[in-house]
Amino acid sequence: MKNLSVILLFALAVACGPDQRYTQRSTEIDSVKALFVAYKSGDLESQRSFYAENAEIYYNVPESDPSTFDQILERQKNDLIGISEYSVDFTDDEIEMVTTDNGETWVNVWGEWKATLAATGKEFVIPVHETFQFVDGKIVKEFGYWDNSPVMMAFMELEAVQMAASDTLPAK
Repeated sequence: MKNLSVILLFALAVACGPDQRYTQRSTEIDSVKALFVAYKSGDLESQRSFYAENAEIYYNVPESDPSTFDQILERQKNDLIGISEYSVDFTDDEIEMVTTDNGETWVNVWGEWKATLAATGKEFVIPVHETFQFVDGKIVKEFGYWDNSPVMMAFMELEAVQMAASDTLPAK
């Protein structure tokens, strides 16, 4: 009987414990997955529906330098010029939702940005980490971190080759 009482008290303590603070299944995670599907589709404007109107986005910048969705959308369009294929890929083990001690809801993703340079066929695989804060089902803050220098270097090399080729053409 004493063992049964201890088991019942333990079960009651677990049942009345704090809310779940970590998961790999949630509507917010589904939203982030759908956001990356929209990105990969090339319809960059369709990403807007996932963000709150006043969302702050920080891609490789300090928190003192936020961008708006419209600024990020324009940057994405420019960054993808010359890229033939691109995606952000991750497994279910590389995405999670946490609730902080302050009650904030965040979705974290660790994945790889994969892209192909159209002019050369060179492929890139760049590790990325992004974290999204949700309020009322919408992203209100997003932080993204990655090293895009290999892609920038490839574009610079391509431009140098193109300039060198134009310098060697005979004058007309």
